[in-house]
Amino acid sequence: MPKKPVPLHVDDVTVFARALSKQLGDSSPSHLALLNMIARAAGFQNLQHMRAATAARNRMDNREDALFPDARSVERTLNQFDARGRLRQWPSRRNVQTLALWALWATFPAEKALSEKAVNMHLAAEHTFKDAATLRRTMISCGMMTRNRDGSDYRRVEQKPPAEAKAVIRDLHARRRVRSESDGETQDA
Repeated sequence: MPKKPVPLHVDDVTVFARALSKQLGDSSPSHLALLNMIARAAGFQNLQHMRAATAARNRMDNREDALFPDARSVERTLNQFDARGRLRQWPSRRNVQTLALWALWATFPAEKALSEKAVNMHLAAEHTFKDAATLRRTMISCGMMTRNRDGSDYRRVEQKPPAEAKAVIRDLHARRRVRSESDGETQDA
């Protein structure tokens, strides 16, 4: 019977090494030797390699938010939407299509199951060229939504949008807010 791996997370390897050294007693190697042994057991060459890899991973994690989106792609995508935040046409460029789909993805409720009819109605409110099927199918093929084989249960896939998509979503959110406010005024009149 195969064993299930048990993950181990250590906030500070130095504190971990001291505790291990205490338990080993007099037979414990030096603190630095023990740190290098732990690093090698974790798959690194030595402690310096582990520190460098951790620092690089932290820089990469923090870097995504610091990156500036490609303004040209964002602008091209935003030009596909009307003043009310609705997609006017299906873009011809693949990267613009993907960014437009991210903008539509952001309008779906998180972690909520929807029927195909509800998805189509939702998409109909967010575009003007009357092709919800293409939008729905492309969102599924891009991994932004999932569905049951029988089409009974559609769900938005929770994930972090790329920097360009965040910029498009942010701009369109403001346009949609104006749309919902003007729709509210129309209903009150």
